[in-house]
Amino acid sequence: MSQLTKFNLATVSKAPDDDPVIARRSKLIAAIDEQAKVLAAVKDGGEYRVEARKVSKSETGEREVTKHAKVVRPWFFEKDNGWYVHCRYGSRVLNLHGKSNAIFVEKLDQVADVLVALRAATKDGEFDKAIASTMRSAAKAS
Repeated sequence: MSQLTKFNLATVSKAPDDDPVIARRSKLIAAIDEQAKVLAAVKDGGEYRVEARKVSKSETGEREVTKHAKVVRPWFFEKDNGWYVHCRYGSRVLNLHGKSNAIFVEKLDQVADVLVALRAATKDGEFDKAIASTMRSAAKAS
């Protein structure tokens, strides 16, 4: 014990640095921003792709990381002479107000306005309960 007496000893517990609610909001905002890029690609007649990494084993049995282009699926689709926009947290569709899970707009150009509104609502914490509910139902399912 004599070796430790020259140091300042303290009792402390490490709390998580990030608030989980803020981390969930940040994740959803990043996904909405990505959907804006998907929308721009769809308007140009293409697909939005991101670089993804895949870990596999080589012929010699060693782990190998390969990169490939992954297509990001849009949250919006055409139906009923208009466009429906979902808000997703991971692979799950969030309930927006009560039991509604989509926003309807008449033109593809209006999807950008919906994405801006979804981003603002997320930033203001309007989806915190919906995200928590989605996470609970996902935990029950697994």
